[in-house]
Amino acid sequence: MNTPWGYPDFDAHEALHFVTDEATGLRAIIAMHSTHLGPAAGGTRFWHYADDADALTDALRLSRGMSYKNAMAGLPLGGGKAVILADGNRTKTDAMVAAFGKAIDRLGGNYVTAEDVGMSVKDMMTIAGQTKYVAGLPVEGGAVGGDPGPHTSLGVFLGIKAAVKRALGKDSLSGLHLALQGAGSVAGGVARHAAAEGARLSIADVDATRAAALAAETGGTVVDPTDILGLEADVVSPCALGAILTEETIAALKAPIVAGGANNQLKTQEDGRRLQARGILYAPDYVINAGGIINVSTEYVRDGGPELVRQRIEAIPARLENIWAESAASGRDPAAVADAMAQQLIGRG
Repeated sequence: MNTPWGYPDFDAHEALHFVTDEATGLRAIIAMHSTHLGPAAGGTRFWHYADDADALTDALRLSRGMSYKNAMAGLPLGGGKAVILADGNRTKTDAMVAAFGKAIDRLGGNYVTAEDVGMSVKDMMTIAGQTKYVAGLPVEGGAVGGDPGPHTSLGVFLGIKAAVKRALGKDSLSGLHLALQGAGSVAGGVARHAAAEGARLSIADVDATRAAALAAETGGTVVDPTDILGLEADVVSPCALGAILTEETIAALKAPIVAGGANNQLKTQEDGRRLQARGILYAPDYVINAGGIINVSTEYVRDGGPELVRQRIEAIPARLENIWAESAASGRDPAAVADAMAQQLIGRG
């Protein structure tokens, strides 16, 4: 079946918009999974896909993940996501981004965007010139807003500490080995927090220069991207792109914990069960990496300041503990437990 309804990752999405602007070369997909709790909110990703079908799959999976993430974080937002399909040269112009902002505005507030992979605060400012349905804008003083990356990093770091406490009985990362997949904004923040607490870092990124710079800053070691998931470590932390936990990679894991900031880490639902069968503690990605959207929500809804953002991020470990406790009691893997909780919250239980 060649329609979105036939895609494996189509999950009763409320709306799917294909955007084209020939004058600027814009091609984009906006996926709205749920507005049960509020406007569909989620960042825009700028990425070159080998196939248009891959872009659609990404939008469908990411938007569903945002529904779950926002619900589990207790935010008054539904779930959505957008992808802008970059050409092979990753050509991005202000005119293209502005055209995308106009497309968002035509949705009348049903979708709210923010920064994601390949997009910047500058791009959010360009979008804000066309629509008010955007967050992640520059801030002054102690205001809430700006780059969501540091907030995501903090939540992931706190989630890793919670996982270490549960699986290893340790209150600190001091002396522990963290295998970090990625060296971008979120991974960089996680690395800095972990290094400050005395963790030993192995860092891999497809951009070798970026990996080397982060390793130099944090005292880490650069590892080939093909080797990072199979390292003997205390924690494997995926902080790059998704679908990296598969039957093959899970079989090769040599760490008791997987906890990282990447979205959609499990390629299939069965992979959550595979991790559990191997005795590996998994932190469901959309729970541990909610710090960025917590900041975005607080900025957009305007229901508090930096102190509230911090309080909401610091609640992430408790949510993970609830998931792990239910997993232990029920025998279901943590990913399945988290999905069931999120589905109840968005009225699809």
